[in-house]
Amino acid sequence: MKIYFSPTSPYVRKCMVTAHELGLADLIELLPASAHPVTRDASIVANNPLGKVPTFITDDGQVLYDSRVICEYLNALGHGRLLPAEGPARWEALTLQSLGDGILDAALLARYENNVRPQALRWPDWVAGKIDAIHTSLAHLNQHPELFAKDFHLGLLTIGCALWYLDLRYPELAWRDNYPALAQASAATLARSSMAQSWSL
Repeated sequence: MKIYFSPTSPYVRKCMVTAHELGLADLIELLPASAHPVTRDASIVANNPLGKVPTFITDDGQVLYDSRVICEYLNALGHGRLLPAEGPARWEALTLQSLGDGILDAALLARYENNVRPQALRWPDWVAGKIDAIHTSLAHLNQHPELFAKDFHLGLLTIGCALWYLDLRYPELAWRDNYPALAQASAATLARSSMAQSWSL
C-alpha cells in the first residue's frame, strides 16, 4: 500500500494514526507529495484529479481518497476495530469524525487565506468566521467531556488529529487554557502511542 504524504497534513496524519492503531502502518509506503491549492502537484493529480493529500493506493492498485474513505478502508482491513458496525455508537463515531474534519477544514481555510492568498485580496471576516467555527466546536466538546469516555474510535481519533493540528498551527488559540474540560477529557486520547508517532520520508 502507498500514500501520498505530507508530514504536516492533518488528514494524512489521520490516516497514518488509523493505520498505526490497526497495526498496518509498516505496510504503507510514504510517497513524496507537494499538495498546494494553487501550485498543484502533477504526481498527485495523475492519481487523484482533486490533487489533494491523502491519496492512497491499495495493493491491488485501486486509488482511494479522501481521508474518510481511506480510514474506512484501513478499518475494514484491520477487522473493524475503530468504527462500530451499527447502531447509535456508529452514528456518534461518524458524527465526531465530521466534527473533527470540520475543525480541520476551518483551520486550513483560515491558514490558506492568511498564507496563500495575496495580502491585498485577503478577507479578515472570512478568517474570523473560520476561527469562530473552531471555537464553537471546541466549546461543544468542552461541554461534553463524556464523549471521550467511550471506547476509542475513529471519531475520537479525528478529534485528536484536529487538536494536534491546532497545537501545530494555532498555538495562540491556547485551547487547553480556554477549554479545560476538553483538555482533561482528551488527554488520554492525545497520549495514545499512535498519536505520539511521527512519520517522515
